[in-house]
Amino acid sequence: QVLLVESGGRLVQAGDSLTLSCAASGLTFSSVSMGWFRQAPGKERELVAAISWNGANTYYSEFVKGRFTITKDNAKNTLYLRMSSLKYEDTAVYYCAADSNPFIGLVGSKYDYWGQGTQVTVSS
Repeated sequence: QVLLVESGGRLVQAGDSLTLSCAASGLTFSSVSMGWFRQAPGKERELVAAISWNGANTYYSEFVKGRFTITKDNAKNTLYLRMSSLKYEDTAVYYCAADSNPFIGLVGSKYDYWGQGTQVTVSS
């Protein structure tokens, strides 16, 4: 079975930095594209960042571009999201997702596997 487990979410202050991790098992990690999504209370789930199978291509939403960095460590089967200059608006549950297609997907319905999420709360 495929398992994605996010970690690293916590309460932080505006302006702080934080790195989220997603440990993957049960799939050929090096062959899949990955994404980070987030969902705030009362809001729709949105794609934050995505990365292709080999890390050659990345995508960032306009809300986080320049502040967040997505990386994929195929040797450790782990996906990361480095976040800096955090804002109150970044508060959400962050989900890790895997797409069996090796290239970046921009819609959530394309992703095949999801983690349980990790809460990031940014105080203002």
